[in-house]
Amino acid sequence: MFTINGIKEEILIQRLIRGDQTAFELLFRFYYPGLVVFASNILLNKENAEEIVQDFFVRLWIKRESINECSSFKSFLFTSVKNSSINFLKREKIKEKVIDDLKNMVANDSLYDPDLFIASELQKRIEDACNKLPPRTKEVFSLNRFKGLSNDDIATRLNISKRTVETQISNALKILREEFKDYMFLLMVI
Repeated sequence: MFTINGIKEEILIQRLIRGDQTAFELLFRFYYPGLVVFASNILLNKENAEEIVQDFFVRLWIKRESINECSSFKSFLFTSVKNSSINFLKREKIKEKVIDDLKNMVANDSLYDPDLFIASELQKRIEDACNKLPPRTKEVFSLNRFKGLSNDDIATRLNISKRTVETQISNALKILREEFKDYMFLLMVI
């Protein structure tokens, strides 16, 4: 053990554990410059290194009662700052990845095209609503609206009267209007 301002380091550590601010300040002033240089070598950025070392000392003060007097205090400090620096780099790398991913999403308009999103959501709701129609009504409506067949073509294809086709389409529209009554304004806009 060595002395800081004429006081043995182990005495300062004991006083720190008991909450002595003067002991904390002496240890801080003694170790701070070396820890900043050490962290700067890991982070390649002095400002971030200073912030990490300051944050570490704040945590040290808060958790001072759990300091192990038996272990090397200097090793504890440098290992803790090294781990904090590595964790900082990991967080920064994650932030960079998230930012890059967001930039890529924004650059690719199709990933966030509000009109495309609304249209695809609406298409899904329409399909779900059509699946609730009675089978024959669904078939006639699908042939008319999704396949583009005329009423005459549908009547011929299904071997039913044109009037039945018109009634089935009318019934389907009535059911769908009721299903989408809360969305009618949106449907008119689209």
